[in-house]
Amino acid sequence: MEHAPIGVFDSGYGGLTVLKELLKKLPGYDFLYLGDNARTPYGTRSFKVVYEYTLEAVNYLFEKNCPLVIIACNTASAKALRNIQQLDLPRIGPDRRVLGVIRPSVERVAEITRNGHVGVLGTSGTVASESYPIELEKWSEGKVKSTVQEACPMWVPLVENNEIETEGAEFFVRKNIQNIFQKDKDIDTLILGCTHYPLLGHVIRKYVPNGVQILEQGEIVAGKLIDYLRRHPEIDDKISKTGSLEFLTTESTGNFENQAALFLGKKVTAQTIHL
Repeated sequence: MEHAPIGVFDSGYGGLTVLKELLKKLPGYDFLYLGDNARTPYGTRSFKVVYEYTLEAVNYLFEKNCPLVIIACNTASAKALRNIQQLDLPRIGPDRRVLGVIRPSVERVAEITRNGHVGVLGTSGTVASESYPIELEKWSEGKVKSTVQEACPMWVPLVENNEIETEGAEFFVRKNIQNIFQKDKDIDTLILGCTHYPLLGHVIRKYVPNGVQILEQGEIVAGKLIDYLRRHPEIDDKISKTGSLEFLTTESTGNFENQAALFLGKKVTAQTIHL
């Protein structure tokens, strides 16, 4: 069987938290991770630019023979996924699939919320896109009654500069969590709507009231992908399963390898590519 890995794409490093869970749940599968680190962050960029960058990455992963691409980035899922699925896929890969991280998260919220009050913590781009409120209304079967959002622009820089155990992290996490609970004190389910945020998990839990469920996307996406592949054997059959793992970055490999070690908890070797 030819090499046909699952492609995992992110604007930077956050998607590595999703990849980590995918490797746990699908250990025999082949994976190819692509981080567009040279052009990150996507959170502050326009819809048009995010769409163009994401499409370039998907095309690249298709050229690398990926039958399935996971967009492990909330901003790209919010601003580009639907266009790619509806407008581009029929032309560039009718027999391939591109999936995102927002819908699996939304479906999980509908399964676990008790009172229908949901909070979303995300980048400015994800929050501005309104993707979570729209998708929650569409897919929660009426279980979600209220969605409030809070943009947390400082959280990604804190993670990427390894400032997690600092007073700065405490200050910004406390401030944003207080803000979101001021918008709705009855939130019972909180979505970490950015794949970097699990690395701040222990700080976040400190300031979130007891009894509130915190959703991390890696575990959710991995669980939903297993279910998806079970329901779509025609895709599963195309994926090679030798346990291989490769990393591509649009930045210098040194930077990527140092950061990836922080996210994955182990050393990795990357290759620089140009989109």
